[in-house]
Amino acid sequence: MSTNFEGAHNFTIRGDINFNNSHGHAGAVEKLEKHIAAGAMHDSAERCDAPKCHPETRIAVQDEIVSWILHGDGEGEPKKILWITGPAGTGKTAIMGSIADTCHKKGLLACGFFFSSFAGSTNRRTKRCLLATFAYQLVQHDGLRDVGERILSCVERNPAIFERQLEVQLDQLLLQPLRDGRKAPGSPTWPKVIVVDGLDECDAEHYGDAPRSPQAAALAKEADQTEILYALLKAANDPSFPFRIIIASRPEHVIQSFFTDVASHATRRIFLDEKYNPDADMTLFLESKFADIQRRYQLPTSWPSKDVKRNLVQNASGQFIYVATVMRFINESSAPPHKVLDQVLKLRVTNASNNPFGPLDALYTHILNLSPNPPVTVRWLKLIFCTSYLIPKSDDPLSARFVRLFLESYPGEASYVFRGLNSLVSIPLIDDHTSPYSLFHKSLTDFMRDRSRCANNLYEEYRYTVDLYVNRYLQVWKDKGPTQPVSSRENGVFLEQFLELDTPASGFIHSMEQNLHLCDVAWWVRSQDEFTQDPNCKSLPIHVANVLWLFWDVHSAVKTIFLFH
Repeated sequence: MSTNFEGAHNFTIRGDINFNNSHGHAGAVEKLEKHIAAGAMHDSAERCDAPKCHPETRIAVQDEIVSWILHGDGEGEPKKILWITGPAGTGKTAIMGSIADTCHKKGLLACGFFFSSFAGSTNRRTKRCLLATFAYQLVQHDGLRDVGERILSCVERNPAIFERQLEVQLDQLLLQPLRDGRKAPGSPTWPKVIVVDGLDECDAEHYGDAPRSPQAAALAKEADQTEILYALLKAANDPSFPFRIIIASRPEHVIQSFFTDVASHATRRIFLDEKYNPDADMTLFLESKFADIQRRYQLPTSWPSKDVKRNLVQNASGQFIYVATVMRFINESSAPPHKVLDQVLKLRVTNASNNPFGPLDALYTHILNLSPNPPVTVRWLKLIFCTSYLIPKSDDPLSARFVRLFLESYPGEASYVFRGLNSLVSIPLIDDHTSPYSLFHKSLTDFMRDRSRCANNLYEEYRYTVDLYVNRYLQVWKDKGPTQPVSSRENGVFLEQFLELDTPASGFIHSMEQNLHLCDVAWWVRSQDEFTQDPNCKSLPIHVANVLWLFWDVHSAVKTIFLFH
């Protein structure tokens, strides 16, 4: 196709010309994409069922937040950071999800990150992908094309930037591109805000080190959360950083201390208490949900009475998670709604005057005790959601299908163990081989870990949870796969994921040596070696290390047998 410029030379173009050359950075985009947590973005498929504010609820707090985003510079002492905090179950994530959606629709959202320690992909649980995910979203933003080009140039020049400390990543991936970037004439307005939800759920990053003690793990977690806070504060204090930052978390000590002692000059706070009238919002929520049940079961509009709704709101003590769980329990139960509601209303709450979690604890206790074998159910839940054993070294969460195959000692055991728990756990359909188990709210893990809140028959010592893992791990070694019969192809997929799992502490290694003679070690070595020969192997270093470990363990076992016989 000929043009007016065909054969032209020695000419000059004057004026402001903007070329969007991101297609010229395809390699950089690909490198950047490998280091993001896609599931942590506000509109990710992974968060499709994440909580949002029910229509016409939490209006006051949402209006206050949006007003601060738009007009915060006009305040007497402008602040660049907003900290939204409150106890468990007060609706922080729902508010942040709704604010992110609202800001996105209005063109105000620059980027966001939703941490989660109990649901979704594992790269939402640590700091590792935070700044890369921010950078990726800025690259994709139509109003930040010049900044995006500079971010991609940085990735091309320094592809190892993602392995640097957060402050270095912040300087090179975000602050320098923002300093050098400029708003192109005619381009969309720049966005105004960054959102970070669930900072208290950010766990410590592991660098291949040995398992930490609970105390060391807690300190490492606090150190990583503090590093994130210092990086965000540095951004907020930089004149070239144009965005406001909203951070939501529980008022954990290390986070509260930071905002009180270090960042008070830059931080405005919103504490989700009675000021924002949660009782009225919960009443609206209950009326809407009960109206759905009335229509479905053709119940009278007088059911339940206003006193019952008032009682439920009072029991909630400001915690949206209580009324949300009650309504899920009624909806998911096979019993008639009025009978299930009567069960909830008759629950006995201990120490109600001093324990705002009392009604929620009683509800969790009641639902868990409805399962066929409550102690086993809690043991499974704690292994899946309260430990790191079933978190693979890759970023993808283990599917419910894999967890079922790993934990089941007989076919159908998972369905038996989780019977009646649909109001607490999102359980994928039996033919869904990709979706993971997930909790509806982290407060269930808090409940199961706390002996003072958990009923005696439900509280499980940590060692029993580890025993379950060790026993099932060893059984897979003995059986060369899951107990349940599967196809050879699925067994291969299962084994590759299985061999990515961490081994527990020294007691487990001793058990492994004791049981090694019951396993076909030669078969396992061959299997590992086959994985290392596969060009599509995703975890090559893991399988190579496993082969070396197997040889070491075999020799140790043989040496022990020789010495004692």
